[in-house]
Amino acid sequence: MKHILMALIAIITAAPGYSQHSYHAIIKDTKTKEPLIGATAQLVGTTLGGSADANGLVTIQQIPAGRYAIIYRFIGFETRSDTLEFPLATADTALVLLEAEEGEDLDEVVISTTRSSRTIADMPTRVEFIAGEELEEKSNMKPGDIRMLLSESTGIQTQQTSATSANASIRIQGLDGRYTQILKDGFPLYSGAASGLGLLQTPPLDLKQVEVIKGSSSTLYGGGAIAGLVNLISKTPTEERELRFHINGTSAKGIDVNGFYGQRFGKVGTTIFAAYNGSAAYDPAGIGLSAIPKVGRYTVNPRLFWYLSKRTTATIGVNTTLENRVGGSMPYIKGETDSANTYFERNETKRFSTQLTLQHKLNEQSQLTLKNSYSYFDRTITIPGYQFNGVQQSTFTEVNYTTASERLEWVAGANVWTDAFAEKLPTNVPLRDYSQNTLGVFVQNTFQATPKFFVETGIRGDYVIDYGFAFLPRVSLLYKATPKLSTRLGGGLGYKPPTIFTEESERIQYRDVLGVHPDSNRLETSYGANWDINYRTSFADGDITFSINHLFYYTRLNNPLMLVPRAAGLYSFDNIAGHMDSKGTETNIKLGYRDFKLFLGYTFTDAYIHQAGIKTENPLTPKHRVNSVLMYEVEDKWKIGLEGYYIARQKLSDGTTGRDYWIMGFMAERLWERFSVYINFENFLDARQTRFDTIYTGTLNNPQFRDIYAPLDGFVINGGIKLRL
Repeated sequence: MKHILMALIAIITAAPGYSQHSYHAIIKDTKTKEPLIGATAQLVGTTLGGSADANGLVTIQQIPAGRYAIIYRFIGFETRSDTLEFPLATADTALVLLEAEEGEDLDEVVISTTRSSRTIADMPTRVEFIAGEELEEKSNMKPGDIRMLLSESTGIQTQQTSATSANASIRIQGLDGRYTQILKDGFPLYSGAASGLGLLQTPPLDLKQVEVIKGSSSTLYGGGAIAGLVNLISKTPTEERELRFHINGTSAKGIDVNGFYGQRFGKVGTTIFAAYNGSAAYDPAGIGLSAIPKVGRYTVNPRLFWYLSKRTTATIGVNTTLENRVGGSMPYIKGETDSANTYFERNETKRFSTQLTLQHKLNEQSQLTLKNSYSYFDRTITIPGYQFNGVQQSTFTEVNYTTASERLEWVAGANVWTDAFAEKLPTNVPLRDYSQNTLGVFVQNTFQATPKFFVETGIRGDYVIDYGFAFLPRVSLLYKATPKLSTRLGGGLGYKPPTIFTEESERIQYRDVLGVHPDSNRLETSYGANWDINYRTSFADGDITFSINHLFYYTRLNNPLMLVPRAAGLYSFDNIAGHMDSKGTETNIKLGYRDFKLFLGYTFTDAYIHQAGIKTENPLTPKHRVNSVLMYEVEDKWKIGLEGYYIARQKLSDGTTGRDYWIMGFMAERLWERFSVYINFENFLDARQTRFDTIYTGTLNNPQFRDIYAPLDGFVINGGIKLRL
């Protein structure tokens, strides 16, 4: 009896063990078929689960008999669910394929700036982009221009060049604004004389995305892209109508009314963007000078698309901007002029440009593209006793050929770039008229050496008439160690033709500035390199996501063009016998938990000018900058954000040091199906240079302005409504 009882106990005890089972699966990317290391598999309603190893293999043991749903997750990929009955009919290892999420995963983002058809994950060139929800959120803060959109990124600084008219330029990695090339759909429309107000005259509503390449990009786009380039990509029409309106008002007496329409009708499509952006003069410091000028600007950008056949598409666009901007003495602006308040700075601009693109697919792998643009820019700057008035006319024509296979891609082309500037009025210096014509050819190759290793090489040759030949090689490498870890290394040469249109001359309205000439000036040349490391992962079954990108960079600029004082109060641009170098790091961290996202950024910049054995800091270049943004988002309902930016002390051109400061902001948006409303509290700590430092010396009637290194408008509230009809 004893033996029978023990046998029954053994059978009962062993029964659960015999009814428990194991499950083995390999989880891979649907597109690349690479294993997704760290992907998770979880039995719904149980604590059973596992993570994929280096081969993508996940094993779940001790599964009781029964029917279960298994959830597969991996950061940036669509969640998949399978229902299985245990015990399984076969013990074979299952193959599970996950697809990348649309609009979330960087792997699926297609970048046009690199002239490649590859997605961003397979590009050796390091590209940053702003699109989707991030672009929408930034447009809430500054719907009239793209300053805010760019300045809140690591390594990018918008530098105000006028204390009263708010003119600004963009700096990348510590180099002056003239070394950054700004493009619109690949066209160089904002160079030379047209660069002065480019940032302020570009509303973001008609943009699909913004692409940024930091470091030398001259091999791709020619002169001027030494520090990097910014490419503004416009929206294109789809068969579903897109009709949007954005109306915004500010406590600083500003108003923005923007509208966008886009739709495709069979073989014809169109997009139309129109905007009015205006503001009254605003003086939060009460010092009698405008921190925000009186502005009235009208913008109209229509584009037409002809889908001539399945292989041929033609696009033509027109950009028109008319603006009157006046800053200075508040009584003068209000029409209350008296003998003590007569200072003003008036900018009147007319910007007109066309863009034509013709694309023809020769076959499934090859395409021929013809591009042409014409740009007309008329600007008049008037201050008491002086006026600068000139017209810039430029053209850009390019033809390129691309061909791509699964592992190899070629891009080759040639372009002609003309740029002519003519002053209208005589001045106390010889007219600064010039004509610069550039002929260029380029070729680029992208090669996938292995599933994990990509190589991109390029060569460009530019001949700048009167200034000579520039040879511009570049190379970029990408190594994808795992789906979570990758690294890029790249570098190249660059150049910039001499120009009087710089931050230095803009600050003094080009007064008493002599022109440039091939007999006394030459090309600025550069070389640079950058190396970054990217890592991303997830925890807690995908509820927590983490990614980090760390970049090291170095750029050396030989014989930089500097504004040098001369006799009789004149200034000339000279190529100094020395060099400028900028080196540093950028760190970007993204941490997500369900509906919360935290973005952290840190920029370290070390930029110096070396001349005659003397090393001096490049003015207006903070060594340290911290970016932080916390977002809470409930899909299609709420967006709430809190942001903080720290800018460290920086040397000024007069030898003094500006103080450090924090800028804090808060934004909330409530969304419905067809519209949303928002409110934004920008700079609510009221960080202003006029609170802790001076912006001018002398008198209000004849102010001598100092460098502007901190905001002047202070705490501003803006709010608005966005309609989607």
